[in-house]
Amino acid sequence: MSVLQTLQERSHNTCELCASNNQLKQYTIPPSLNENVDNSLLVCSTCLNQIEERVDMDVNHWRCLNDSMWSEFVAVQIMAWRMLQRLRNEGWPKDLLDMMYLDDEALALARATGEHEDEANKIIHRDVNGVILEAGDSVVLVKDLKVKGSSMVAKQGTAVRNIRLDHENAEYIEGKVDGQHIVIITKYVKKI
Repeated sequence: MSVLQTLQERSHNTCELCASNNQLKQYTIPPSLNENVDNSLLVCSTCLNQIEERVDMDVNHWRCLNDSMWSEFVAVQIMAWRMLQRLRNEGWPKDLLDMMYLDDEALALARATGEHEDEANKIIHRDVNGVILEAGDSVVLVKDLKVKGSSMVAKQGTAVRNIRLDHENAEYIEGKVDGQHIVIITKYVKKI
């Protein structure tokens, strides 16, 4: 059974965040590189557009997190935690965050995108043109890069999909090139 089919079965064909059944899609939580049931959830188009910040945040839509934060599935808990962090200045999300519990491993993954940090303290990753990079973005290499510790050369024009950000250094991102996980310096990539 595919990941999507498993997600549809476990969620009874409803969004795992808001319980809507309109335009459902599989969403793999960044910075995960592999799609599997443990790091994916089924979301509706409304939730997806707000998660990916394609539309303005509808604060009242996210009151559904009061229920979904108690999901038995860790991926749903992590996304609920991230969205509550994004909305924490509204007041009521802070109360929900105080009640929420994630084990250490889940909390580390939830914090991987920096949702919990204030905007002033966030490390901002920028590509060669100054465009802001986010976890899950796709980039293309702007020059040939020799990979340290191997004989591999990542060629100019190579696409790197679903990148992860280094949350301690704004100049480093991670991704897979030719099946090998590598660290790439941001001044050598351009966002696609």
